[in-house]
Amino acid sequence: MVALLLLRSWSRGRAVGPGTPCRLLSTGFEPSQYLQRSIVPTMHYQDSLPRLPIPKLEDTIRRYLSAQKPLLDDSQFRKTEQLCKSFETGIGKELHEQLVAQDKQNKHTSYISGQGFDRHLFALRYLASARGISMPELFLDPAYRQINHNILSTSTLSSPAVNIGCFAPVVPDGFGIAYTVQDNWIGCNVSTYQSRNAREFLQCVEKALEDMFDALDGKTIKT
Repeated sequence: MVALLLLRSWSRGRAVGPGTPCRLLSTGFEPSQYLQRSIVPTMHYQDSLPRLPIPKLEDTIRRYLSAQKPLLDDSQFRKTEQLCKSFETGIGKELHEQLVAQDKQNKHTSYISGQGFDRHLFALRYLASARGISMPELFLDPAYRQINHNILSTSTLSSPAVNIGCFAPVVPDGFGIAYTVQDNWIGCNVSTYQSRNAREFLQCVEKALEDMFDALDGKTIKT
């Protein structure tokens, strides 16, 4: 099931999906306006962006455990913590060294650092599978499967050449959300499997956007 929501800068026409009217967005160059036009072309600075290094394995494990702690009880967290320590000092260390070596041979790619951990761990899991290595226990942990069960899976491609795209859900009970922000309109396209209601979800997205617009306009948010 696929549903579409467009909020454009012109007042005529209706949003596709829930069927509520489009609303006027603020566009221009004034700092007070919340959707501003840019004189810099999209992707203009892409080639000059620095290449991000692969994070240290201990940092990724620390971030992973920090993300897991609110989701697990004490017993589950201790088990996951032990698996992480075994992975970090065992097969994980070997896989990380292989990943760093592979990264040095592929200078056109870049890994994400910051507060993330999922891409680094995914790369290590994929490397273990590709090398025929027995899957490390960390990746068999129910806590790892749970935190990687992404109900909301989103992506964007903001370009004047792309009107709207589609992004599939990555789990059977999830939503795939393709969104875009252009100079004079914003919109999203939501896809689901039959177990979920994309139109109902889209109505919630529209209500959230309307609330943000009202707050920016100094209006009372409708309940």
